[in-house]
Amino acid sequence: MEFTEILYEKKDGVARITVNRPEKYNACTTTTIYELTQALTDAWVDRSVGVVVLTGSGDKAFCTGGDQSIREAGGYSGTVAALPLEVGWQQVSSLIRTIPKPVIARVNGYAIGGGNVFQVVCDFSIASDKAKFGQAGPKVGSFDPGYGTGDLVRAVGLKKAKEIWFLCRQYSAAEALEMGLVNAVVPHEKLDEEVDQWCADLLEKSPTALKMLKYAFHAETDGVVGVTNLGVGGLSMFYDTEESLEGKNAFMEKRKPEFSKFR
Repeated sequence: MEFTEILYEKKDGVARITVNRPEKYNACTTTTIYELTQALTDAWVDRSVGVVVLTGSGDKAFCTGGDQSIREAGGYSGTVAALPLEVGWQQVSSLIRTIPKPVIARVNGYAIGGGNVFQVVCDFSIASDKAKFGQAGPKVGSFDPGYGTGDLVRAVGLKKAKEIWFLCRQYSAAEALEMGLVNAVVPHEKLDEEVDQWCADLLEKSPTALKMLKYAFHAETDGVVGVTNLGVGGLSMFYDTEESLEGKNAFMEKRKPEFSKFR
């Protein structure tokens, strides 16, 4: 799998996805977004992966949202796979929230606009003390009516979320930690060490328990989609049981299944 605007590495149970446009403060194009969906999907299906880390190249930015230089009337130019950037953006956010593995945002610099949305929807955010956070939508004629507002409210509360979106101010890593926007803040030079420790701690835990907990946290707020993800997560475990296989085997052997022994 070859990528042009992200870096993707899998090692020792961790998939690391890096937006690789440091000259643009890791702002995303349609290609970036498409590649993010492909990497997240690959990490989902790869059983050797237990944790995903999302970050940006360089020391200046995690991600600063959509690249405004390619924005035009109706959206962003250069669509990939017939999907405009704004649609793909929600796909990335949805994948981060539903991939049955913990996703850690390694926030190494500016997390602005869509970049802040990405770190908000991650399961955990570990920030450098040099990181900056904020939204930019109302300044550039844009907004996020979905996960970027809903999940932010649940993280910092309604009043603070409105402040962040309406005023487009930027907040330090310390302020982000105080408001509950991130999980931890460490000196910039210790960022990788801290992220690696969180990955190691998560890899020691039951992957099935982590998957079901992740789905459970969203089940109530995500309506039928959340309930479906939680239910299908349970279904995937049921498929591994002898009881489930009895139904399949009986169908293939053209006989009545014998489920009584599983009561």
